[in-house]
Amino acid sequence: MPELPDITVYVERLRTKAVGTVLRRVRVLNAFLLRTALPPIAQAEGQRVVGVERLGKRVVLVLDNGLFLAIHLMIAGRLRWLAAGTKPPGRIALALFEFDTGTLVLTEAGTQRRASLHLLAGRAALQAIDPGGIDVLSCDLDAFAHQLALENHTVKRALTDPRLFSGIGNAYSDEILHRARLSPTALTQSLGAEGTQILFNAIRAVMTEWTDRLRAEAGDWPAKVTAFHPQMAVHGRFGQPCPVCGAPVQRIVHADNEANYCARCQTGGKLLADRAMSRLLKASRPRHIDDLP
Repeated sequence: MPELPDITVYVERLRTKAVGTVLRRVRVLNAFLLRTALPPIAQAEGQRVVGVERLGKRVVLVLDNGLFLAIHLMIAGRLRWLAAGTKPPGRIALALFEFDTGTLVLTEAGTQRRASLHLLAGRAALQAIDPGGIDVLSCDLDAFAHQLALENHTVKRALTDPRLFSGIGNAYSDEILHRARLSPTALTQSLGAEGTQILFNAIRAVMTEWTDRLRAEAGDWPAKVTAFHPQMAVHGRFGQPCPVCGAPVQRIVHADNEANYCARCQTGGKLLADRAMSRLLKASRPRHIDDLP
């Protein structure tokens, strides 16, 4: 799923292409995509784009008649910018936003169709779909510590909870926790002041570094948005060496999510277990990084 760095770059590039131009036509190609009936989508047509914003993991087009087009890409959704007159992609295209200068295309790979589009009247309606998480790059340490201590969850779960923090997902939470040298299963209320400060610094550093990196790589438009990058320390690198200590990266899997971590850097060598692995291996399951074959 595109997270804060990816969404930020989308927003920045879309500002340069769409702000000040008129949205001539909106073509919704899959009925499931549009999650609002009123106002009708036709009311967005013929309106000038006066801003582009990020709302959590949503890209929001602000129109001059007080309407907001909010796009949530979910896991497999992506945005493309096509020059005027260019034929859009086939089955994966969900919606076309046509401007005089080009066309913004919302695509989604696969068949699950989780991406969404809302047309909302007024900023209050826009805020109503905001889960409420704070912006990790603009909040101060006190606000961060307050959010972190609201509930006693694992830090992995807390970082990816959009009600607590805005724009952090599975990929960058792995990178943040590796940078902070914290176990993904550490409990938020056990971190203390020092641990909270370390985590806060790691979030700001990782998110800033990756936004700068993706911004530099994007060129005119981010052509390849992915949760997996070879420069990442642990995310998507199960079994590969940790860039800090060389130990093989480990992972635990729960439902559709997984946590990637370095046991030597983050858990004092302890190998974390998910339920499936514990049931499968039982007593023979390795408990420490040094027990691995």
